[in-house]
Amino acid sequence: MFWRSEFTGLVPFDQADKAWQRLQVFDFDKSAEDCRTAVKWLRASPHCNGKVAAIGFCMGGRVSFLADAVLPLRAAISFYGGGIAPSQMGPGRLGRAGDLRAPILLFWGGRDKHITSDQQRAVADALRGARKSHIHVEFSDADHGFFCDARPSYHPASAAQAWALSQAFLK
Repeated sequence: MFWRSEFTGLVPFDQADKAWQRLQVFDFDKSAEDCRTAVKWLRASPHCNGKVAAIGFCMGGRVSFLADAVLPLRAAISFYGGGIAPSQMGPGRLGRAGDLRAPILLFWGGRDKHITSDQQRAVADALRGARKSHIHVEFSDADHGFFCDARPSYHPASAAQAWALSQAFLK
């Protein structure tokens, strides 16, 4: 996702300042071009049945939300998608809620200090107001990044349930 910037390689989870620097220069509008290219490539694959969905974690959750707004997806899944609602990261993308084309499944951590319950509610309200098919799931004991087994916030029970729900949603 960062191929357009000077940043390359992975950033360890304990170096949040470096991750924040990357996020500040990330062009979400141009990421839609990357999503279009990826979908085109997938659909051209002989292994593709034509059913393409987007799934993203954290910043990728926001990209998944935006991909749903600009691409003919069958479904989208957002794990703790920061920046969908207005926050310290910026104005958010709730204005795109009416553009969503496919049902979206959103996962949140109840202990997440980065994405507050007010921000989660704003996403739900925007989708409800736009009459878009959506499912919101909050894992009360989970924190931000609960799906990533390389992070201290990893919550195996929530991750397992989220994965089972994701698979059912995609079917």
